[in-house]
Amino acid sequence: MDSGDKRRYLVVGSVILEIVSPLLRKRLEDNYKSKGFGCLQDFTNSLPVKHILFHLRHKNSTCCVNKTNCVNQQSLPLNYSQWNLIYTAGSKKHNCHCKYTANPISLNDLDLTLLTLILLSCCNLSSNEGTLISHLREFKNNYLSHNTHGAISETEYNTLWTDLTTYVLKLDPSKQNDLVIIQNRPLDSSLCEKYVTCLLDVHVILEKIETKMDATAAEIWTKIGNSTAELLATMGINTVMLMAKIEEMLHHRICQRCKRNINDQDKPGGPIQPYKLGQSIFTLHHQTDLTSVLAHDWLFSLIGGFVPDIVMMDDGRLVIRLPHQNRILICNTDGSKLDCIHVQGQPLYVTAFNNSTVAVTLDWKECIEMYDINSKLKLKSIPVPEMRCVSDITTINNKLVVCGDNCLQIIDDQTGEVVQTIQTDRHPFRVHGSGDRIFYFDHPINNNKTMYWYSYTDERHHTLTLPSPPRGITTLQDESLYVGCKDESVQHVSADGKQYKTVTTKGMKELKCPWMPYNSKQRKLVILGDQMKIIKVFHEN
Repeated sequence: MDSGDKRRYLVVGSVILEIVSPLLRKRLEDNYKSKGFGCLQDFTNSLPVKHILFHLRHKNSTCCVNKTNCVNQQSLPLNYSQWNLIYTAGSKKHNCHCKYTANPISLNDLDLTLLTLILLSCCNLSSNEGTLISHLREFKNNYLSHNTHGAISETEYNTLWTDLTTYVLKLDPSKQNDLVIIQNRPLDSSLCEKYVTCLLDVHVILEKIETKMDATAAEIWTKIGNSTAELLATMGINTVMLMAKIEEMLHHRICQRCKRNINDQDKPGGPIQPYKLGQSIFTLHHQTDLTSVLAHDWLFSLIGGFVPDIVMMDDGRLVIRLPHQNRILICNTDGSKLDCIHVQGQPLYVTAFNNSTVAVTLDWKECIEMYDINSKLKLKSIPVPEMRCVSDITTINNKLVVCGDNCLQIIDDQTGEVVQTIQTDRHPFRVHGSGDRIFYFDHPINNNKTMYWYSYTDERHHTLTLPSPPRGITTLQDESLYVGCKDESVQHVSADGKQYKTVTTKGMKELKCPWMPYNSKQRKLVILGDQMKIIKVFHEN
């Protein structure tokens, strides 16, 4: 191997890293911004993209929703390292795309292989663009991904250079001068070694190493010390810089693996089995009388103690909107440790945004207010001019959802922008986000018995007709639903939204108030019971 071979490798690698990669990153950025996504994380966290990428990594897996569009790939082009770069698993026990949340990565975190995979699988490209991007990916795989010597012979260079420049110029003709400059670049040995490190498919090597190791942490750490150099040497890798990079990535990979093992040990039981519709899932554990808390409300006696909205946080605390008191009540499920947040205006609906933050809509105000329930401080107020003045609120994919006129509005809490508007054929009255779906109902005064939902997986609206107009909804552990109806019944709806059965659980047959939050971490269901001032707490069997 002479300096000419190394210089030719540097020239080809420079085209890939300095021209092709930025060009494709810009293609991906333009694509997701045209769809209304503000950043790469929002795009990869969208349910359609997540669903596609999930099946490029997981074999023989069926998702809890949109099963008809699940694809069992013959090969898995998305490797473990790429998947773990993009996504982190949540607490759900079943293996499905809705279990994962996108990581806050940037476009620069994506190498050419991952860039092309996302572009070809998840973006709207012309057939010509798709062909050119596929050619460039194959080019990188054929000449660079497994080239551990960092050299290209003159004979090989003369055959590949024409193809490479043709692909680049068809994608972007303005790169002609850049190609000429790179073609005449002199050898820079340190830059060449750096580009070998970037272009070699290190993830493949890591997976080969990992297959030679047992799963226990102690053995893994021992084998890192004793075997890494030998394993790398047998693969023909002798570059000091490359070896250091691989060991750094390997240590990180093992740390993540050990962390997953610990987390898995903390999870009780195995994957949850789907509930049988209508089966006895909950048992009444205790109830709390809030009459004394509500008695100060001047309208309490007139409307029979109606508490319009309630949510359970992950730590078990209840957050309740008190009518006509301009405050939000915070308490434990047994009614202890009462506290409140004073609100300027009448809080209308409330939803949990994260473990310590709630988002609230106000009566006849076109805004969302967010509060920290620990400090009792208002974090921000987000004006939403197009939302309905009596809008419900929920969350999906770490975004806020409110009702508009014949639409659902998706709002980024960081920027306050409406990042997506989903048109509906009626004015949504109540909304509920679950998995990749946003459920919504008509106002019960219209006696409409239809439950609607929009699915991000297929980007379509779906419906289910119930025995009585729906008024409230919550999602259970297995993704099935409890729907409180106008006739005071509770309907247990299957996860796919195709079937339902009336719930006959004692204490739940007649639902005076249809708001019944369930929290999967607490495995508790809360219902507003007798005279709508008694909180009934049900524990999962």
